[in-house]
Amino acid sequence: MAATKIYVVYYSMYGHVAKLAEEIKKGAASVEGVEVKLWQVEETLSEDVLVKMGAPSKTDVPIITPNELAEADGVLFGFPTRFGMMSAQFKAFMDATGGLWRTQALAGKPAGIFYSTGSQGGGQETTPLTAITQLVHHGMVFVPIGYTFGAGMFEMEKVKGGSPYGAGTYAGDGSRQPTDLELEQAFHQGKYFAGIAKKFKGSA
Repeated sequence: MAATKIYVVYYSMYGHVAKLAEEIKKGAASVEGVEVKLWQVEETLSEDVLVKMGAPSKTDVPIITPNELAEADGVLFGFPTRFGMMSAQFKAFMDATGGLWRTQALAGKPAGIFYSTGSQGGGQETTPLTAITQLVHHGMVFVPIGYTFGAGMFEMEKVKGGSPYGAGTYAGDGSRQPTDLELEQAFHQGKYFAGIAKKFKGSA
């Protein structure tokens, strides 16, 4: 049987979501018979604005076009939070998937979500919860991680991003980087999601 093709599609302004995406890719690639590709969505802000915001240069991860989503057997979407919802850059990308919606080209494909917020009350649950509407309109099958990450889900001594919806991290003022535990959760999400996507493809 052909390999299960998983796309990890993200937007990252300061690099936090990009770090999670790399770990998710590693986790998914650890499952036999799975091919994983990293993509980023197009930036909507001008270079001048990005410089004023102190955003570093983007990595060389290729930019995805909406139609390329249809090639994947499963997709993991990652984005930072803006006021408790996905960032405008990612929403602009989703808004451009109207052609795929008309043909329901993504219907039945598994999808997962990961994210970054600035603070502990900044949307670790509202961001994925509100993002699910995008998947619903496409008829995609949302795959949360639930509590499959085990003891890591119950960490109370240290600040830890993520939730049953998916892997997450906190950026703080931008200087805080994803912790080892947050990266382990991202790896777990990739591996867990890949296993489910593989089952979907096998039973299709």
